[in-house]
Amino acid sequence: MASFMFGYTLGVFFLFTAAAFVCLDARSMDKTQDYMSFQYHKGALLTGDISINLIWYGKFKPSQRAIVTDFVASLSSSRRTTTVSKNPSVATWWKTVEKYHHQVSKKTTRGLLTLSLREHILDEGYSMGKTLTEKNIKALAGKGGQSYAINVVLTSADVAVQGFCMNRCGSHGSGFGSSGKKFAYIWIGNSETQCPGQCAWPFHAPAYGPQGSPLTAPNNDAGLDGMVINLASLLAGTATNPFGDGYYQGPKTAPLEAGSACTGVYGKGSYPGYAGELLVDATTGGSYNAKGVNGRKYLLPALFDPETSACSTLF
Repeated sequence: MASFMFGYTLGVFFLFTAAAFVCLDARSMDKTQDYMSFQYHKGALLTGDISINLIWYGKFKPSQRAIVTDFVASLSSSRRTTTVSKNPSVATWWKTVEKYHHQVSKKTTRGLLTLSLREHILDEGYSMGKTLTEKNIKALAGKGGQSYAINVVLTSADVAVQGFCMNRCGSHGSGFGSSGKKFAYIWIGNSETQCPGQCAWPFHAPAYGPQGSPLTAPNNDAGLDGMVINLASLLAGTATNPFGDGYYQGPKTAPLEAGSACTGVYGKGSYPGYAGELLVDATTGGSYNAKGVNGRKYLLPALFDPETSACSTLF
């Protein structure tokens, strides 16, 4: 199974990333300008009706799975089977991703993207052990549907994954299934016990940088609410740069994408160690910026808006 891999690190490290970008190639001003510009590289974006398949590896409570399931269901603004709360909503947040597709569709016949949840695959017996390599993640991703699909591998808090916590909280890539069809996949780890200061911020004190009081997770589960943040960012990156030649900033080997270009930004006025202006649930004290189905509340990352060339927050 061939693939490429894009990692996503969550937290207060976005300033260090930005600083590193400025120094990527000082030999050519034109080349540096290309790196600093968010560009469309003429490749494919995910379009049409795409199924999201969730592959749960390890132990997850039904209540934890429901947090992710409701988030995926909340992405579609056309969903009417369950009550969707008014703005700011998850569906409104996703409309920034749709702007990328609108820009491409102006020049091509490609359709827009719609997402829907299809299947759950449970692997509670740790079929590949509790220490996974990149090869294992690809194999797990291959268990999901391989036609018009994004297969999301979620690993539980007691599973170690190659590169997890050291340089990434999740990643996305693509592979070829047994039928030869190309599909996209995402991996996300539960950082509740392994590296919450890196991958569950702002629901945990940051491992580095300015220190502030952590926020209360909107679904009372810092690990899973952190996974939703990662999933949201990686879904945006997968939709707009699924095969490495879509929308991104910087070199192809280390791109900033629609979500990762705005790491650490959740509301207006954000800065390192401060997530920005957010809403607070009067009952639970949980901080959030988006509402979803079944009364859910989520904290979602800002996305890079291709129309304004800036990080866009919900309010």
